[in-house]
Amino acid sequence: MRIADKNYQSIWVHEEDPSIIQVIDQRYLPFQLKIKNLQTPEDVVHAISDMIVRGAPLIGVTAAFGVYLAVLKFRNLENANQLIQEAANIIKASRPTAVNLSFAVNKQLEVINKIEKPDEKLNISFKTAVQLMQDEILACKKIGNFGKSILEQIALKKNGEAVNILTHCNAGWLATVDYGTATSPIYMAHNQRIPVHVWVDETRPRNQGARLTSWELGKHGVPHTIIVDNAGGHLMQTGKVDIVIVGSDRTALNGDTANKIGTYLKALAARDNNIPFYIALPVSTIDRSLEKGLKHIPIEERSVEEIHYMEGLNSQNKLERIRITPENSKALNYGFDVTPARLITGLITNHGICKATSNDIKQLLQAQ
Repeated sequence: MRIADKNYQSIWVHEEDPSIIQVIDQRYLPFQLKIKNLQTPEDVVHAISDMIVRGAPLIGVTAAFGVYLAVLKFRNLENANQLIQEAANIIKASRPTAVNLSFAVNKQLEVINKIEKPDEKLNISFKTAVQLMQDEILACKKIGNFGKSILEQIALKKNGEAVNILTHCNAGWLATVDYGTATSPIYMAHNQRIPVHVWVDETRPRNQGARLTSWELGKHGVPHTIIVDNAGGHLMQTGKVDIVIVGSDRTALNGDTANKIGTYLKALAARDNNIPFYIALPVSTIDRSLEKGLKHIPIEERSVEEIHYMEGLNSQNKLERIRITPENSKALNYGFDVTPARLITGLITNHGICKATSNDIKQLLQAQ
C-alpha cells in the first residue's frame, strides 16, 4: 500500500542488513510515522506484547522473524537448539489469542529442527520467514479479489450509490503485511472505481479504528467516516450500513470467531437488521485443532492502563497521555470476544468464500 507516493509493507527486511527486521511502530500512528528495528528475539517479544505490531497475520510473520533472529543469535553455541526452543516458547506466549503466532513459530521449528549445521539452519530459517511473509501478502490479495465480488453485487443493486461498509478495529494492511483482510475487498473495489464508503469504529480502548484504519484508508483515498463504537447499531437501524466486514484473530473449525472486543455486538446488531456479516481471514487463521470457539478460544486480558488512559495530540502538537477515569475505579480489559458462527454470514478467505459451518470450512481446507 502507499504512503505519500511510496510503497510500504508493515514489516520488511532491512535492504542492506538482513540481521535487521524493520516494522512500522504502530503506537505512534496516525501522528508520526516511525520505523522500529528488530534485532533480537527479545525485540520481537516486546514488539508483539506492546503492540508495536498488531493484527493476527502480522503477529505471525513477526514471530517467524523472531525465531530467525533467535537462530542468528544462538546458532553457534553448544546448546543452540535448547536456547532457540526457549526463545520460540517465549515468543509464542507473547499474545495468546491470535493463532497465527503459534502457527508461524511451529512452522519455523519444524524446518530448523531438521538441520544441524548452524549456517544452513540460519539460511532455512530466514527463507521460511520470508516465505511466510510473501504467503500472507498473496493470501490478502486473494481475499480482496474474492470479497470484491460481494461488494460488486451490492453496488449493482444500489444503482451507482456508494456501498456502505462497517468495520471494527483494524484489519487493514497495517495488521497484515499488505492489503489487509477486511479492508482488502474495499481496496480492490475502490481501485476498480466501485463506489464505497467505510464506517470506521473507533475501537476502544486502543482506538485502532480511529487511529489506524482511518489513517490507511485516508492515505489510499477511500471515503470513510469515524464513528464511536456504539453508533453501529443505530446506523444499521436507519439503513446506512449495507454490509459488515471484520477480521479474525482465531476462527474455530465450526466458524466461531475471536476478534477485537465489540465484534460480537456488531454481529448481533447486523442479525437483527438483516445485514450480511462477514469475517475476512487467511486460512492460516483457522485453528484446525479447535472444533468450537465459544469458551475454548483463550481471551487475552490486557492491562487496565489502556482503559484508564488515552493518548493524543495536545494543543502544542505533541503526543500526550492523560487519565480519563477516577483514581480509585477498577477496570477490566478483555482484548477479544467470540462471535458465534450462527451470526456469521460467511468467511471470505484466500481459498474462496464459504459458510461459517463445520462442513463448509472443512471442505475449504481439504481443497487446498
